[in-house]
Amino acid sequence: MTGRRKITILYCLFFAGLLGLCSCGSPSSDSTGNQKAELESEQTVLNQTEDTESISKELVYESSMELLYAKNFSVDYYEGGYKLLSITDGTQILVVPEGKETPEDLNKSVIVMQQPVKNLYLVASSVMDMFDKLDALDTIRLSGQKEDGWYIEAARKAMAEGDILYAGKYNKPDYELITSENCSLAIENRMISHSPEVIEMLEDFGIPVMTEYSSYESHPLGRVEWIKFFGALVGKEKEAEKAFDEQVALLNDVTADEKTDQTVAFFFVTSNGLIQVRQSSDYIPKMIELAGGRYIFENVGDSSSARSTINMQIEEFYDGAKDADFIIYNSSIDGGVNSIEELIDKCPVLADFKAVKERNVWCTTNDMYQQSMSIGYLTKDIHSMLLGKGEEEMTYLFRLE
Repeated sequence: MTGRRKITILYCLFFAGLLGLCSCGSPSSDSTGNQKAELESEQTVLNQTEDTESISKELVYESSMELLYAKNFSVDYYEGGYKLLSITDGTQILVVPEGKETPEDLNKSVIVMQQPVKNLYLVASSVMDMFDKLDALDTIRLSGQKEDGWYIEAARKAMAEGDILYAGKYNKPDYELITSENCSLAIENRMISHSPEVIEMLEDFGIPVMTEYSSYESHPLGRVEWIKFFGALVGKEKEAEKAFDEQVALLNDVTADEKTDQTVAFFFVTSNGLIQVRQSSDYIPKMIELAGGRYIFENVGDSSSARSTINMQIEEFYDGAKDADFIIYNSSIDGGVNSIEELIDKCPVLADFKAVKERNVWCTTNDMYQQSMSIGYLTKDIHSMLLGKGEEEMTYLFRLE
């Protein structure tokens, strides 16, 4: 083993240990800033694959997947069709080709997935759209969302026909059902960090758990590029590349078009009367920028934090957003509103906003948060909104009257 290989392994173990100390905390806690820094540092290790030896003496490294925007995963290819999927939290998944054997000297911490991959428990709802675009819903047997909770029609249909079964939310899984269906892998989102006992219980039953980190990607297309991770998992890299390229092309069409300096506020009114806005470093402000606009809150939040949103008092929101050229209400949390009057009922001070007076008030469709492959379309919608054209062709935005 080379000196560089030893150093790399020590770094991996060191960062995995640091992350383990933070993993029990909420993503909104004070520890998230350090956690974010650790994740970024670990990515440096992920990018050193070409300088390291094989994870097993039986495997011979061939190449690595080219990634344009995503920073929180990598995919390495080995002779014989073996694939190693690595996530920035230290999780590694070895995909073993059908009919091939698992290397005997493989580290016990590596999750082994035998092709064809099947019987997945999908809890991360934003990932369902990726599996749909991959035409890989048949690899999913269990869902963390009920049938009526899906806006993705193919998922609703699969559950209605019994092809996908409801197996409980992330914090209350149906362990008996999950084990009886021979679950091969639980795919969680960052919410699972609130319930570490669930991970422990699933693993006690012999069910490996992975957490997807697409929400940690700073660039909108970094989130979309996670479809390549799942494409590699289920053996559909070509389909993943095609779906990703479509979103890149949409974004390129928008960013190559006319720019504006118009300001946009993107917000949600919470049940306790606070205003939830996106951190300036979040992907939504980046989409507004790519669409040719400017997010009204240019310096809100802590860029080193993993949080995507912050809550502010109405007075602070009023001072910062009253002169925004456009306001967009995020309906993905509470089901949205149908009129400007209904929105003002939620937050009366909005009546004094420039955008309200000029009737530049917009709302997202309810399904936006589940449509992880909608980045290009939503950015195009925002661009059309800023230019005042193409309203009838929008997909995920509509004007409130």
